[in-house]
Amino acid sequence: MLLHDAGPVRIVAADPEGTTGMRQIAVSAALALALVAAAGPAAAGCFADYKAKREPPLQLHYGVIELPAAVCGDRAAAAAEIARRIGRDGWSLLDLVAIFGSQGLAGRERDAGQFFLRY
Repeated sequence: MLLHDAGPVRIVAADPEGTTGMRQIAVSAALALALVAAAGPAAAGCFADYKAKREPPLQLHYGVIELPAAVCGDRAAAAAEIARRIGRDGWSLLDLVAIFGSQGLAGRERDAGQFFLRY
């Protein structure tokens, strides 16, 4: 009894030099490296430094915050994100000083003190 006729059987010859598999591995490795390289800037992080106030009594602080990648290229969106997060503790955003990558963290940690990556 014949269940299914798939047509003629096709025989594929093996690669006599064995290079097809190596070529596929090389292409896969190149694609993986390209994906890692493309994700590099996103993985590096996006940060901002800001100035905030809370009153009464008047209190001021300088802080450094990590931002989601979605707001890094948009200063207004970054300011809104910072204001929302620091606002939970009663702080108001006075100024978004700068948006920068992880390479800018080292010099700011000392200045931000307890507000370094707090929010």
